[in-house]
Formats: sequence, C-alpha cells, structure tokens
Amino acid sequence: MNGAQWVVHALRTQGVDTVFGYPGGAIMPVYDALYDGGVEHLLCRHEQGAAMAAIGYARATGKTGVCIATSGPGATNLITGLADALLDSIPIVAITGQVAAPFIGTDAFQEVDVLGLSLGLY
Repeated sequence: MNGAQWVVHALRTQGVDTVFGYPGGAIMPVYDALYDGGVEHLLCRHEQGAAMAAIGYARATGKTGVCIATSGPGATNLITGLADALLDSIPIVAITGQVAAPFIGTDAFQEVDVLGLSLGLY
C-alpha cells in the first residue's frame, strides 16, 4: 500500500464517504487511490469552491467535510474556506499535495509553506 492509498484508507476508516476537490499534479496519486478506494469525489471548478462545498456538506450532514487540492496555488486557494470554517466552527479537513521532499525549501514549482500560511488560522 502506498501513501496515497493510506490516505484514502484513513478517510474510509473515519467514515468519510465524500470529498470535494480539484485535481492537480502533486495530489494526483490521491486521486488515483480515490478511483478504487470507496470514497466519492465531487469535482469542483476551483479549490475555494471545494472548501466551501466541504463546509456546506458538513453543515447539511453533520459529518466532517473534506476538501483536497494540489500544492502551491491549489493549497492557498483553500485558505478562505478554512478561515470560514474556523469562524463558524464547522469541522472540515483539507488535504493538499506537496512538492517532492528533496525540493522543499528550494522555491520549486508550486512550492509554498502551507503550514505557515494556515498557522494564522488557529
């Protein structure tokens, strides 16, 4: 089992049956695992829309909403939704891709300090 399959397995184990997202290079292994993983993916037109859809899903179902996006701009596009969820006490989880480990800190394509950006929310 690879890392992406573990992510999908963990989601299923926690009772997640639906995720919202927009695919991109760094998160594609998770998308591949979703295909056969038993978790429904709902494609959104934009990552911010995916975060907002996860919030709506959480409000409507009482379950935790899950949104996924690629690294860099995909991850930063989730920030508004994360802030909204925090302010409204809505349970959501955001999963993003990341550049390969050897390239972290090198200003690689679509690299961004997602943890640093999101720390201000908590």
